[in-house]
Amino acid sequence: MNGYIILTVIILYFLLLLCVAWLTGRKHTNNEAFFLGNRRSPWYIVAIGMIGSSLSGVSFVSVPGWVGATDMTYMQMVFGFFFGYVVIATVLLPLYYKLNLTSIYEYLERRIGHSAYKTGASFFLLSKMLGAAARLYLVVLILQTYVFDRWQIPFAVTVAASTLLVWLYTYRSGIRTIIWTDTLQALCLIAMLIVIIWQVKTKMELDFGGMLRTIADSPHFRILELDNWGSKQHFVKQFLSGVFVPIVMTGLDQDMMQKNLTCRNLRDAQKNMYVYGLAFAPINFLFLCLGIMMLALAAYLGVALPSSGDDILPLFCSSGLLGSSVIVFFTVGIIAAAFSSADSALAALTTSFCIDILGVKNLEATHAKRTRLRVHLAVSVLFAFIILLFRALNDRSVIDAIYTIASYTYGPLLGLFVFGLFTRFKVRDRAVPFICIVSPVACFCLDFICSRYTSYRFGYELLIINGLLTFVGLFAMKFKK
Repeated sequence: MNGYIILTVIILYFLLLLCVAWLTGRKHTNNEAFFLGNRRSPWYIVAIGMIGSSLSGVSFVSVPGWVGATDMTYMQMVFGFFFGYVVIATVLLPLYYKLNLTSIYEYLERRIGHSAYKTGASFFLLSKMLGAAARLYLVVLILQTYVFDRWQIPFAVTVAASTLLVWLYTYRSGIRTIIWTDTLQALCLIAMLIVIIWQVKTKMELDFGGMLRTIADSPHFRILELDNWGSKQHFVKQFLSGVFVPIVMTGLDQDMMQKNLTCRNLRDAQKNMYVYGLAFAPINFLFLCLGIMMLALAAYLGVALPSSGDDILPLFCSSGLLGSSVIVFFTVGIIAAAFSSADSALAALTTSFCIDILGVKNLEATHAKRTRLRVHLAVSVLFAFIILLFRALNDRSVIDAIYTIASYTYGPLLGLFVFGLFTRFKVRDRAVPFICIVSPVACFCLDFICSRYTSYRFGYELLIINGLLTFVGLFAMKFKK
């Protein structure tokens, strides 16, 4: 019965998305609408939609599941996020609007050279494809485990169907449609989060005050890690990583910046970034509180928890322990989270490949549109293939995997942009690809040596070290203008 409920909810929700896509894109199907939304998006709508894209199914499942292993120390990283968003609003957005960019990596060609431009775009394509596939993989795996396995439907079919659904409502108008569908999905995600927390409270027969005491008295209600410097959760590592992660995963990411560039002007884009940055902390705090409540509920009911933290929330929501209504709430939340990250990723990957790799700006309008449609379809197919590959290789929490991927693939982007923004030197352009490949390889070797021969464990500060090595390599290849 639960499987049929979930399938019905998916179908109804998808029909709603198609309706929104038709309303927003029926008169706007050209490349200007797909890439930049005709630069008419209201800033507050963009801000809400960006919340949905950032949180994704990973936050909905992995963040609550992380509490058992790391308590609430993830908030140390979240505290740093806001300062990263301030840097984006005050340094990067003015640059992007001043240069009137469609792809933010066009800046690298103007500032450093053609090889730097292609290298930066290539690193984005690699990182975004892997990160977005990891996010969608988690949701597809949940649907497969709790719905489609019962009907003996292969995992590959579930992946193909999920990717097809996202392609269907994005291929016509791209970012113009996504701005509105992501807003709908973000609101659904936040509403479902609050409803599930309330249902857990009710199941434990607690009033609101009792729920707050349960959270505050939990041994997992530990936010700061100040003692063990070797720990990956140490405050300094987490906070500094939190500052740099949004700079690279939002400010240097075509996916997130493409939404900002649809705003009417720079002032609106900056307002969007500040509001978005402020909203991120309380929402993540709620996710972590849900994790504590889930652990308390397991002890209250005497339920054995699965070994993987990513399986805790799906277990309670799909098993009927919280009531049949929670199955609907959970399904809406997880699908909203999955689609809001996957759709914008597909649009950004299509945009970057068309602009940065194929140079469609130089093509005649009809030819350019036809090229964009073909690329969008090809990216969707590749997206599905990488999800299947990720399932075969991944053995860690998905959110941990995403940040680890970012540490290696976004580091060179960080180094390129910092060099371009804060120095006046030119670089031997042909050396840039070599530098950007050597830097993450050196980081991997450093991490391996430290983990094997010392007690120190690198966290996501590898992102900073990676960017620093790239910067040093570029500085070594510099010459004056």
